[in-house]
Amino acid sequence: MSKSRSRTNRLLPDDTVFAGKPRRRVPHEFVLDAIAPLSPRTRNMFGCLAIYVRDKIVLITRDKPVPNPDNGVWLATTEEHHQSLRRDFPNMRSIEVLGKKVTGWQILPADADDFEEAALRACELVLAGDPRIGKIPKGRRTLKTQAKRASKQSGSPKKASKSRPLK
Repeated sequence: MSKSRSRTNRLLPDDTVFAGKPRRRVPHEFVLDAIAPLSPRTRNMFGCLAIYVRDKIVLITRDKPVPNPDNGVWLATTEEHHQSLRRDFPNMRSIEVLGKKVTGWQILPADADDFEEAALRACELVLAGDPRIGKIPKGRRTLKTQAKRASKQSGSPKKASKSRPLK
């Protein structure tokens, strides 16, 4: 009669194998905590964390390890609102990494003396539904949609109907 082998060791998963990748640290996590009542969604974007409320992207948080002038909280806004927002956020400026002198996106820089206070004030504006903060992102286009759009723009003639072979 053969001995039965104990299978317990083989059936238990090795924690190191199933551990997966460690989660990234959430930059400026207090921002998410402040707007939690709105049930925000997040998405990694360009090494930053994009924050969405309903159908709008409202903020991006960025905290790269190397000191960087664009670390902080990015506000999704438009140029028409810059002047009025600057009254609320004197240290607000355009984002340097985007390469333009003035951009729709504005930053509350992490190295400013009033950074946390300003970021929390921005969260209050988001909670209040301030129309100056938030953009509805442009939808992603499928390859099929892009091809249709390209053919319309090039002015190519419509395809002729298929002809039937002669019998």
